Amino acid sequence: MKILHLIHTNQRRGAEIFAVQLSEIQQRYGHEVKIVSVYTGNDSLKTISKIETLCGSFNSRFYDIKAWYRLSRIIKKFDPDVIQANAGDTLKYAIFSKFFFFWKVPIVFRNASEIGRYLNSNLQKNYNSFLFKRTDYIISVSNASKKDIISRFPYLKERTVVIPIGLQNNTSIKKVYFEPKEAFHIIHVGGFTFEKNHEALIEIFEGLHRNNPNTYLHLIGDGPLRSSIETMVGNARLEKFVNFHGFVDNPLNYVSGANVLVLPSKIEGLPGVILEAMFCKTPVVAYDVGGISEIVNSKTGFLVSKDDVEEFKNAIVKVLEAFPKQKVSVAYEMVTSNFMNENIAKKFLQSYDTIIRKT
Repeated sequence: MKILHLIHTNQRRGAEIFAVQLSEIQQRYGHEVKIVSVYTGNDSLKTISKIETLCGSFNSRFYDIKAWYRLSRIIKKFDPDVIQANAGDTLKYAIFSKFFFFWKVPIVFRNASEIGRYLNSNLQKNYNSFLFKRTDYIISVSNASKKDIISRFPYLKERTVVIPIGLQNNTSIKKVYFEPKEAFHIIHVGGFTFEKNHEALIEIFEGLHRNNPNTYLHLIGDGPLRSSIETMVGNARLEKFVNFHGFVDNPLNYVSGANVLVLPSKIEGLPGVILEAMFCKTPVVAYDVGGISEIVNSKTGFLVSKDDVEEFKNAIVKVLEAFPKQKVSVAYEMVTSNFMNENIAKKFLQSYDTIIRKT
C-alpha cells in the first residue's frame, strides 16, 4: 500500500509527531509512505525520510492555489492509495487540491480535537460541511471527538471510527531532576494557545502556592500567548516559582521528573501528554473536556469538572499530601495494554483497507 500523510507544519507538535510515528511503523510493515507538510515550519520533526512541503501560505490558506497545485503534482508522481490529512489545515488543502485538479485518491481525515468548538457561525459550519462531504473517512481520536463531529454533521456517522493516539513501544526516558530537590514540582506540557488555558493554570498555581510555598510550576512549550502569560506571572510575583522551559526535544524526560502533570484545557481530543505521564508513572490532574474522561477517571487519576478552579487546586493538594500509588499503577497498566503505537498502527491500516475497497 502507498500512503501519503499530510501534516500541518514541520514542527514537533502532538498531531505531527504522531503522524510521523505512525508513518514509520507503517513503513516497517512494508508499506510505502510519504510525508508532506502544508507549511514549512522549523524542520524540527525527526523522520527516517525527508518531509516535502507545499510551501503553503497561512495568510492565503483559503485560496492557496499554488500549494493546491503542488499537492496535485506530488500525488500524481507518488500515486498513493490513500491520503491521510492529519488535523490543522491539512483537510482544506487536500479537498481543494482534489476539487480543482481532479485527482481521485480517497482522503482520510484524522480528527484530533472537537471540531464543533471552533464553529461559531453558519458560514463556518457550511464551509466545513463542504469539506467533510468530500472526505471519504473520518478517524476520530476519541469517542467524544466522534460524538462532537457527528452531532454537527450527521451524514458522517457511517464513515467515522475511533482510533486513539498511542506511544512508541521503544520509548526511552532520561529523567530530569528539578531543583530544589525537596520541593513539589508541577508540570504542564502544551503550546501557549487559548485551548490550553494557561491563564487558569496560573490562577490555580497562585492559589496553591499561597498555602504551599514549596511548590514550583514548569511550563513546557511555546506559542503566541507565551509573552502574556509571562507578564501574568510577573504581575503575580511568581517569577521564582514558575519556569518557562520553552520547546524541549523530549518532554517525557521532564514529565518523569515532576510530581504531577496538570492539564486545565478548554478543548482537547485525547491528549498524548496524559498517556505519556501515565507511562512515566506521574500522577495526572485534568479538566473533564473532550476525550480526557476516556482515560482519566477515579482509578487512573484526578478528573475535575471543567472550570472548577478550587477543585483542581484541591486535587493537586491531594497528590502533594500523598502519592497516589494505586492510581499510577492502574494508569500505567492501561497505557501499556491499550495505547501502544504498534497495535494502533494496525487499526489505521485496517481502516485504509476498508476505504480502498469502497472506492
